[in-house]
Amino acid sequence: MTTDGNGIPCTTNDAHTSPPPLVKRTVPQPSPLYRVFWRFAAERQRIYMLRAAGEHPPWTSDDVLAAYKFTNTYRAADRVSQYLIRTAYSDPGADPDTVFLRTILFKIFNKIETWEEIVRRLGPPEAAVFDFDECDALLFGLRRRRVPIYSGAYIMPSGGKSGMPKHRMHLRLIRSMLDADLPERLAATAALSDAYQLLRGWPTLGPFLAYQYAIDLNYTTLMNHSEMDFVVAGPGALDGLFKCFISFGDYTPAEVIRWLTDIQETEFDRLELEFPNLWGRALQPIDIQNLFCEVSKYTRVSHPDVKGIAGRSRIKCRFKMTEPLMEPFFPPKWGLNQKIKTWKRAQSTRVRSVPCNAASDDADSAVA
Repeated sequence: MTTDGNGIPCTTNDAHTSPPPLVKRTVPQPSPLYRVFWRFAAERQRIYMLRAAGEHPPWTSDDVLAAYKFTNTYRAADRVSQYLIRTAYSDPGADPDTVFLRTILFKIFNKIETWEEIVRRLGPPEAAVFDFDECDALLFGLRRRRVPIYSGAYIMPSGGKSGMPKHRMHLRLIRSMLDADLPERLAATAALSDAYQLLRGWPTLGPFLAYQYAIDLNYTTLMNHSEMDFVVAGPGALDGLFKCFISFGDYTPAEVIRWLTDIQETEFDRLELEFPNLWGRALQPIDIQNLFCEVSKYTRVSHPDVKGIAGRSRIKCRFKMTEPLMEPFFPPKWGLNQKIKTWKRAQSTRVRSVPCNAASDDADSAVA
């Protein structure tokens, strides 16, 4: 494999890069924070694996990672994603419309407490009999009592100039999707990009939300597409990308993400970083996209002098452990759950690794 002047691998036959590589294509030019990206990915995953093994804190000597809340290196390992995945597989007999309804209803609010209140008051949603008006009244009542029904993770569009409550607009959107046989059309798609395009065509679903929902639906039995073939860089990821690269060369932001997905093993080795992957599953483009968003936040504290394009200078949420990590559970089609059970049984003989300090790299010496 050839490299550029910074030692970064240059791929010329990348099956996951679209469009095909250009002749004499200029590869992205890394900034001093490029190494910080890979160190963050490795250390955040190491923390997750220690928690999954039942280790007690402290899990890291990195002051920023210890003090602030960051999502996991793998998106599917996050608390809300884990809850969604368990919910999606809790009822093996659910029909496609019901799988879709439960997934989108959960994700639009993206708040476990809201979902549990819906299930407690109305029962597990069933597409054939779900009462949208009753759900509307329930959510309206919560809002009147000033109970938050939306997560702050995503910026959700409002009902617009109509004055319609946001939750009612979203419920009507889901009902329209079901009436238009969207679940059946999604199930018939040939690739993740096709599912994204179907979702992107619906009101209020911009590029970022449509991509996130496509990934969530792909966790379920409704679809089974490769995550390697398509990615959309959200606003937070773009900020992280601009911090970690001086130039994207001839690549689009999405192509940079997919390029890094392909060279991940080479880069961990080159930078002498031990990366404990997800029980044999490599980072996918959705994970790289997510990592850039988190590195955007991380560097606000670790390298406050480096400004991105978002203009943000602080991290809102501090880390506070409220409960032990549940035993991980991933879509059975990934083939990881039995590996996890075997791994858990072997933890009594596990030797704890020495933590690395992801904040120890000076910005001036970050690129090898």
